[in-house]
Amino acid sequence: MDFPYSTAQEVPLFLAPMAGVSESPFRQICRRFGADVVVSEFISAVGISLGIERVLAEMRFEPVERPIGIQIYGADAAVMAKAAAMVTELFEPDFVDINFGCPVKKVVRNNGGSGCLRDMTLVRGIIEAVRQATHLPVTVKIRSGWDEAQRDPVTIALRCQDAGAQVLTLHPRTRTQMYHGAADWDEIARVVEALDIPVIGNGDIKTADDVLAMRRHTGCAGIMVARGSFGNPWLFAQARDLLADRAKRSDPTPEERFSVALDHARLALRLQGDTRKTALEFRKHFGWYTKGLRDSTALRERLFAIESMAEAEAIFCDYLFGSVRSAA
Repeated sequence: MDFPYSTAQEVPLFLAPMAGVSESPFRQICRRFGADVVVSEFISAVGISLGIERVLAEMRFEPVERPIGIQIYGADAAVMAKAAAMVTELFEPDFVDINFGCPVKKVVRNNGGSGCLRDMTLVRGIIEAVRQATHLPVTVKIRSGWDEAQRDPVTIALRCQDAGAQVLTLHPRTRTQMYHGAADWDEIARVVEALDIPVIGNGDIKTADDVLAMRRHTGCAGIMVARGSFGNPWLFAQARDLLADRAKRSDPTPEERFSVALDHARLALRLQGDTRKTALEFRKHFGWYTKGLRDSTALRERLFAIESMAEAEAIFCDYLFGSVRSAA
C-alpha cells in the first residue's frame, strides 16, 4: 500500500484542503513544522476549465510546498477531466485530488463535493475521466455517505478504488452531519481493512495525541489534519514525536507563537499582496494563533480591528512587554 507520490515518512501527516485557510502561506508554515504533504483549497473545475485568472491563481504554489496536491471539484466528468489536464500542464503538482467530501451548500447545490455521493455512477465516471486526463496520481476525498440512510463508506470506497483512485481519504461523517457529532473512526478502520490502496484518516484531529490515537485505532496509512491546525502548526511536529515514540515537544511560548504568526503574515504579504485586504483576511489567523493565551479575548479584540500587519506586530510587542512590566 505504497503512496503513488514521494513521502518522507512511513505514516505521513497531511494538511487538509480547507477553503480560505489552506492557502500557500499556511501550507508553507505547516510544511516547516512537519506536515509531510499539503493539499490546496478545493477549486472549481468549471473555473479552471474557463481559465479564470482568479481561480488559476489559487493553484499556484512554491517548490518548498512539495509534495502537494491540487484538489478539484465538480459534477461533470468531461469538465473535471479538462480541469485535471489543465492543472497537470500548467502547475504540475504531485497529484490531483478529487473532492467528494465538501458539505457546503453552494457546492452540493450543483451536485459537487459530497453531493456526488448520491450518484455512484457519477463518482465512477468522474474518477475514470480524471485518470484518463492526467499522468499524475489521482486521489479522492470522501465522506461516509450523503445521509444515514445512504451511509456505507466501505462500498463507496471500494467503488472509488475500482474506478481508479490511487489513495482515498475518509472523513467519517455524512454530508447531512456537516461537522456535528463525532467522527466514526471505526468506519476508517473498516475501509482500511477493505481497500488495497492507502487510506488516509481525517476527522476530529484536534491534538497531537489524537493523531497517535487515530493511527492506533484505525491502522490508516496517513493522517489528515484539518481545523486542529488552525493557529497550531506545531501539532505536526508534536504528532511526529509521538509517532516516532519520542517525548512530545513542549507547546510554544507566547513569543514563539507571535514570531511564527508574523512569519506567516509576511508570507501572506509577499504572496498575496501588501494590501489592506490581505491584512483584513489575515485577522482570523491572528485569532487562532492567540487562542488559549492569557487575556486572549482582549488581545483578539485588538487584533480583529487591525488595518495593517504593522499594527499586529505593535500589538504583540505591547502584549509581551506589558507582561514583563506587570511581572516587575
